[in-house]
Amino acid sequence: MLSTSKKELIRLGAIAFWLLVWLIASLLIGEELFLPSPIKVIQTLVHLLSEKMFWSSILFSIERVAIGFILSLVMALFFALLSYRYKWFELLIEPMIKTIKATPVASIVILILVWISSRNLSVIISMLIVLPVIYTNVLEGLRATDKSLLEMADVYRIKMLKRARHIYLPSVAPYYLSGMKIALGLSWKSAIAAEVIGMPDGSIGERLYEAKVYLSTPDLFAWTLVIIVLAIVFERIMLRLSEFIIERVAR
Repeated sequence: MLSTSKKELIRLGAIAFWLLVWLIASLLIGEELFLPSPIKVIQTLVHLLSEKMFWSSILFSIERVAIGFILSLVMALFFALLSYRYKWFELLIEPMIKTIKATPVASIVILILVWISSRNLSVIISMLIVLPVIYTNVLEGLRATDKSLLEMADVYRIKMLKRARHIYLPSVAPYYLSGMKIALGLSWKSAIAAEVIGMPDGSIGERLYEAKVYLSTPDLFAWTLVIIVLAIVFERIMLRLSEFIIERVAR
């Protein structure tokens, strides 16, 4: 069993290895337009950090991804509880959930643009893409609750609040956190894809599109690196916050 420090060293070694592969590949190709070197991308990123536009674009996209994700989280939990309690409700929303799962993000984006402004596009897309993942996982967690514990709760007439905290929550938590790990990454991917198509003013997606139009590959790589970092940080914050709330509620 590897210790935490050894795992971190291995992770750093893996990152260094792939950076080296990237550097060698860029040197072999020898054309910045096709594959800029890591050094050039870092230089571009440092330059972007000094621009006000860079930070306003990040704040724009973070705000909309966060709003969309929180809205989808609330809706998914509410829908999962209703579906667990009422079979007719599950059957009612099942076509919607399956349709969202099966429809390509690009198709959803184009359809949504018919109805709303591109400025709020990433909120809706993030919400729609995350909703089925959290909903399905939470519902599975509710159904996996130990039936013998529920029968015992009936015998001892334990109130619903205590059942929720000490019976349902421990069962749902692993499913919920697993769904969160998947949904958090999807929320960023789908939101940025929506921004690239809809191009709302001042968004990260607009910057990516501009980099592509002007064939500025270093800028494209730099913005992609920013998106990856933001997605990782956002994921860790939301997971830690969820774990903290679950621990506090379960006490």
